[in-house]
Amino acid sequence: MLKPLLLIFVCLALLGLSAHLFTRGLREPGTRRVLERLSQGQPERVVRKTSWTGLDRAFLRAGLGRPTERLGVWLTLWGLSILLGFFGGGWPGLLALLLLPPLLLRLYVNWRYQRRLKRMIEQLPALLDHSVRSLKSGRTLADAVLGAIDAAEDPLKDALGRVKRQVHMGISLPDATSDFAELYDKDELRLFALGLKVNHRYGGNASELLENLIKIIREREQAARQLSAMTGETRVTAVVLALLPVTVAGYLLVSNPKYLMTMWDDSSGQSMLMGALALQVFGCLALWRMLRSL
Repeated sequence: MLKPLLLIFVCLALLGLSAHLFTRGLREPGTRRVLERLSQGQPERVVRKTSWTGLDRAFLRAGLGRPTERLGVWLTLWGLSILLGFFGGGWPGLLALLLLPPLLLRLYVNWRYQRRLKRMIEQLPALLDHSVRSLKSGRTLADAVLGAIDAAEDPLKDALGRVKRQVHMGISLPDATSDFAELYDKDELRLFALGLKVNHRYGGNASELLENLIKIIREREQAARQLSAMTGETRVTAVVLALLPVTVAGYLLVSNPKYLMTMWDDSSGQSMLMGALALQVFGCLALWRMLRSL
């Protein structure tokens, strides 16, 4: 009796979602054009912080846009996948689809953020060098930095587009770069913002300041590479320890599938396998946190 009711609920939810998306698709283009015409030349409204601010922040830092714009759709699909997992695999399937998608999404977003941030730090000295050349040619500091943003490459150009938009709205360049540095939470970016703020408040030779920033960033990058080379053995050991149980389980599943399937068909065996999976996930997270401290 429970499964037919759940199927009816899934069908009704999909029907309601499709009707909502259809009506929204009919209204949205006209509404968007009207709002764009009305907002031309007007200051942007202040967006109140919500409980999803952290999620928006993580996705923005990873270059994935704002997830809350389609949050209802994604939560609906996640709920439907949980129900399908319950139908297909029972309670283990429901538990797996309840926990694995958020965990995999968190790991993917963090990986995207780290890779994007590393590329941005590599591009930052070139942007500062372009700013120094512009300053020596007679341009102001703000014009030099904004011109360097236009000449930069992605992902740094796309990320610093936030700074450029804020400056065009009337926010000072030091405040805009400080907001940018707090968003991406990196020491090199904080040094860049701090240097602009000090120069804006107390004056001084801006080109010499940016040249010193270039030197500091390159020295930090060199030190990070040396540390990565010195801890390479430790990181390889951690990867081997994380992959060894999964590899052994995969080998047993290929060479003797009846062994694991016999455990899966038994209730106590299912509990043991789920416990082993939970311990494996906990161990991988512990090793990951240990590696981050290096």
